[in-house]
Amino acid sequence: MTNSLSIPQARKLILLSQRLPSAKKSGSALAATLSAIEHLGYIQIDTLSVVPRAHHHTLWNRNARYKAKQLDKLVADKMEFEYWSHGAAYLPMRDYRFSLIRKQALKSGEKKHWYKRDDKMIRQVLERIKAEGPLMARDFEHSGKKVGEWGAKPAKQALEYLFMQGDLMIASRVNFQKVYDFPERVLPEGINTTLPSPEEYARYLIIGFLCANGLGQPSEMAYLLTNTKQLVATTVAHMLEAGELQQISVSGNTYYALPESLQLLSKPLSRSKLKILSPFDNLLIQRKRMQALFDFDYQIECYVPQAKRKYGYFSLPILWDGKLVARMDCKADRKMGTLHILYLAVEPRVKKVDAFVLALRKEMKVFLEFNNCNQVILHRVSPDKLKSDISSGLSDLYVP
Repeated sequence: MTNSLSIPQARKLILLSQRLPSAKKSGSALAATLSAIEHLGYIQIDTLSVVPRAHHHTLWNRNARYKAKQLDKLVADKMEFEYWSHGAAYLPMRDYRFSLIRKQALKSGEKKHWYKRDDKMIRQVLERIKAEGPLMARDFEHSGKKVGEWGAKPAKQALEYLFMQGDLMIASRVNFQKVYDFPERVLPEGINTTLPSPEEYARYLIIGFLCANGLGQPSEMAYLLTNTKQLVATTVAHMLEAGELQQISVSGNTYYALPESLQLLSKPLSRSKLKILSPFDNLLIQRKRMQALFDFDYQIECYVPQAKRKYGYFSLPILWDGKLVARMDCKADRKMGTLHILYLAVEPRVKKVDAFVLALRKEMKVFLEFNNCNQVILHRVSPDKLKSDISSGLSDLYVP
């Protein structure tokens, strides 16, 4: 039996599953951060810091009490670890064994490493970490040229080679620099380190994706994971037959959902709250999905030549009224305490301008604090006719 959902219903299911906008949680702030990571399955790490880095931004949007030191605390307490999802990510320690699939593929040669193997440097790296304890790339001297596509020094390449195939882990970070150590010194006692079967791995991908995203297609569940799409599709078919999944039709397209997830549709969605999202937020990371389900054609343009950018270097999608309604290119000048809104582009479908501006003003107050800023400079708005309304709405925060 196939259930049908309207686009608004599908969006509601997705947003409630993503915990956006976030609801207040009882318990400690640290527990709320861990809960967000475990529920979402991963938090993508990013180096760009024109506003707080993506991993901090994504967690802050799920936990209003979030502080950056909480990530360090969870790593130190061995509740989470760094590895690769579809990109570099923080992952729940409870899911550690599922990272072994990629590690084993790299170690066996089934999957190709980014860097060439340098046996001499690998031996040196392992010997020093064994003798000296956790080390960073900067602890290895190198006076020659950096090599390879990424321009990394040989020791850094060896460290990453060993990290990706599981011989080393990230014990911590110092000023965002990775500190490498042996897994036995990073993992908690009693952690399950058995290699999952293909079927276990597929179920982990399916259930994890659907818990965090409400509904999905096999290609979305296997996003950027090589040699998994057919396995996931086959496992979805088996789970559907066993009644573990329900088939959902949205605008004529077939999706799948966990039966219990559909109960979320009876809960209210906070539509008046506005959220300023990271480009690497879990909600947004699959752009084709966002276009199909939210009618939002989004591309991060920091990798696009400046002359070809339409919305700016680092435009932040804005969620409001259960929709993605705008994008805001921002840059925080923390020394001056000023957040520059370089370009705010509002979608033409936004008709309730006064309500939108009120929601933006309310969220901007806390977003300024999150950026260690205390004032806004609004540079450009489209459509042009909205600039006066938005400037007025932000007047107590706004520097003309």
